[in-house]
Amino acid sequence: MQPLVAEPIRTPRLDLLPLRVEHAEEMAAVLSDPALHTFVGGAPHSPAALRTRYRRLVAGSPDPDVSWCNWVLRPREEERLVGTVQATVTRRHTAEIAWVVGTPWQGRGFASEAARALVAELGRSVGTIVAHIHPGPVSYTDEEQDGEQRWRLVLPGPAGRIVGL
Repeated sequence: MQPLVAEPIRTPRLDLLPLRVEHAEEMAAVLSDPALHTFVGGAPHSPAALRTRYRRLVAGSPDPDVSWCNWVLRPREEERLVGTVQATVTRRHTAEIAWVVGTPWQGRGFASEAARALVAELGRSVGTIVAHIHPGPVSYTDEEQDGEQRWRLVLPGPAGRIVGL
């Protein structure tokens, strides 16, 4: 499998930029609200800890059958970072995705817009997309992992037909 590489993605309001180590300082501030960690655990990272984490992510997965693709979110009208989206893509043509938007920017539809763009981008190379979503009023599957509801989308088209190989 050729590794997938994060390329810039544009939406009507956002630029999804491939993650760089240099984003750590600004993202540490964006992700500094302890409330963001209520469901995923842990605590906000310091800029130095986030730099170390971003170095690992940018270097890529040590497993040649897995691609790590990470983006930061920048609204064009604000010219600042507000969150991230990520995908772990396996040789089995499955992508597990996740997203987080800093507390001050929540409720503006940035997460939905970025996730839709990510799914559209990944749909050209994968057949199944999985996300883990904290249980709420909407449940997408009967599956649960680490206290989060599992959401699954099998995409139509050639990539979607190879699921299960």
